[in-house]
Amino acid sequence: MINVSFEFFPPAEAAMEATLWRSIERLAPLQPRFVSVTYGADGSTRSLTQQLVSRIRRESALIGAPHLTCIGASQGEILDLARQYWQQGIRHIVALRGDPPQGAAGYVPHPDGFAYAADLVAGLRRVGDFDLSVAAYPETHPEAPSAQFDLDHLKRKIDAGANRAITQFFFDVTVYLRFRDRCAAAGIDVPIVPGILPITRFEQVRRFAARCGASIPHWLQERFAGLEDDPETRRLIAASVAIEQVKTLERHGVCDFHFYTLNRAELTYAICRTLGLRPTLPARAATNLVQLAGELP
Repeated sequence: MINVSFEFFPPAEAAMEATLWRSIERLAPLQPRFVSVTYGADGSTRSLTQQLVSRIRRESALIGAPHLTCIGASQGEILDLARQYWQQGIRHIVALRGDPPQGAAGYVPHPDGFAYAADLVAGLRRVGDFDLSVAAYPETHPEAPSAQFDLDHLKRKIDAGANRAITQFFFDVTVYLRFRDRCAAAGIDVPIVPGILPITRFEQVRRFAARCGASIPHWLQERFAGLEDDPETRRLIAASVAIEQVKTLERHGVCDFHFYTLNRAELTYAICRTLGLRPTLPARAATNLVQLAGELP
């Protein structure tokens, strides 16, 4: 059975807000396991994340999973927020160390905070029996001194109580498969869910990859070369690349997929259809969601 989850980010402008809710309306009938909502690198979108997840909880059938990071807050503040989520009935959390603010020299733990994601996971486990997802890096976190160090850190997060690991995006399927084998050999027995990033703008993906340490294969660069002024062909190639990727993963036994939607539904919906997912709710059942676009705080 194929299970999917989708990532969204809190919209900053009215036009982006409308796009988000149209995407939710489009993807909701696919009944994702959960939808995660990102959290700004410096904690700057904390209130927006909380508002969006709470509204998803109140006014849709979707399961919202807020990102929660160690950045910019004390342990008490983070756990108080977790307790608020628990009281609201929110049971899924994506627990992350978080990225330092733009322009910072590097990551520095909050003096009264959780130092790393493994510590955050352990703290959340003291609050309630959350379903916890954590991050994994098939090509190694850019700040890790070695691949083995990074794998050991992932093992600590799982041992602290995480239920699954969601990978950073990748384009070479063999990178994921080798990483999954290394996780199994290290005794990591939770699902290693591949993070899939449909390519909407290739230059944007190139910037994302540079920041997170993901590689862009030469063959992928060749497919998009010379298409800067040809958005229609770019969309067709992007769909082909992502469909090829998920079908190959499926043949290797992968049944859970997490999609980084960038708040757009078109490519993600098409890929999910290729995986055999079909809407199980009438479109009308989700239309009330799009009406929220003008009502969000």
